[in-house]
Amino acid sequence: MTTRTFLITGVSGGLGRAFARGALAAGHTVVGTVRKDDDLRKFEALAPGRAHARQLDVTDDAAVLAVVGEVERTVGPIDVLIANAGYGHEGVFEESSMAELRAQFDANVFGVAATVHAVLPGMRERRSGHVLAVSSMGGLMGVPGLSYYCASKYAVVGLLESLAKEVAGLGVRVTVVEPGSFRTDWAGGSMVRSERSIADYDELFDPIRAARRAASGHQLGDPAKAAQAVLEVVDAEKPPVHLLLGSDALRLVGNSRAAVDADIAAWEELSRSTDFPDGHRIAAN
Repeated sequence: MTTRTFLITGVSGGLGRAFARGALAAGHTVVGTVRKDDDLRKFEALAPGRAHARQLDVTDDAAVLAVVGEVERTVGPIDVLIANAGYGHEGVFEESSMAELRAQFDANVFGVAATVHAVLPGMRERRSGHVLAVSSMGGLMGVPGLSYYCASKYAVVGLLESLAKEVAGLGVRVTVVEPGSFRTDWAGGSMVRSERSIADYDELFDPIRAARRAASGHQLGDPAKAAQAVLEVVDAEKPPVHLLLGSDALRLVGNSRAAVDADIAAWEELSRSTDFPDGHRIAAN
């Protein structure tokens, strides 16, 4: 087995911690980023000498660049990035503030972009590396009450899909990880929730919020198995650009994509009607 150096953001808990544990157990070196001082020693104790912790706020572009540079100088070239740091926001769109939307994108989109920007030059120059970013099944389907979260995860999918095509000939591989519901604290204490204020949404959203709270800690997905799946993709000769994790993700994303396909088919004639009359000749050229 080839041993690699991983950089994984957001390893204090959840899937980030599981990815780090899995990589360490497989013999890899892992640099994990955390937000709090107390988490630095705890992470490095997982595998002394191979688990390296760095304190980082991924919304600070300059800090991200500095940490990546320091890691490549002191630990070694980064072979695998897993841009995982982020959080969930729950709230009806109309009840959620613009400040909450900006904060969601700062962490979930711009934090991912900054980290990928920082590692990409080294990977490109070495003609080797694998960039993975954690999106969500919510990056391929919309969910009531998660409009801000889904918007941020859709953005990650767009970023990584486009990047994959840009670097395909440069030896850099790209995978978007799209998990379903996993047994982490994502829907518990780690989630930011907007206050309820508009009674018109009570019938729709109150049961959704209650069900999500009740399901926290009882989700289908096993984080350790997610880590093993990600490691299998890292070792694959031809890794996927999209990696769905969980049977719920397969079912719900499949249903959502079928609904999109149905809309496309039903309105195909209207869609085609917007071309210029000579459009077919232009398209052929």
